Amino acid sequence: MKKRVVLLLTCLFIWMSSVFAQDVPVGVIVAFKKGNSQELSRYLGDKVDLIIQNKSTDANKVTAEGAISDFFSLNKVSGFNVNHQGKRDESSFIIGTLATANGNFRVNCFFRRVQNKYVINQIRIDKTNE
Repeated sequence: MKKRVVLLLTCLFIWMSSVFAQDVPVGVIVAFKKGNSQELSRYLGDKVDLIIQNKSTDANKVTAEGAISDFFSLNKVSGFNVNHQGKRDESSFIIGTLATANGNFRVNCFFRRVQNKYVINQIRIDKTNE
């Protein structure tokens, strides 16, 4: 009986460690999968470097959410797959493929740590040649 309890507690500890060690908020991936700019805006920093199809702008949270909303309305999202993700010191990133009705787009999303949570400080969306 003691072995089962110890094994259960060990598994629970490992699982909790992996859940709390996530550097990229799962909600960001879900928001991209849904094409939901309002949900994505919850993770935006106060200032966001936004690059959509070679149009670059330094935007505040509201302006960035509007530009992403416009992009999603022009390109109906059908899916999003994370191709790569990583972490270094106080920053992390994801690189993924956004599938839309108008073709696939490569999404680079960079995060920085602010008050013990990761917020988006740059999003780059580029059309792929696939």
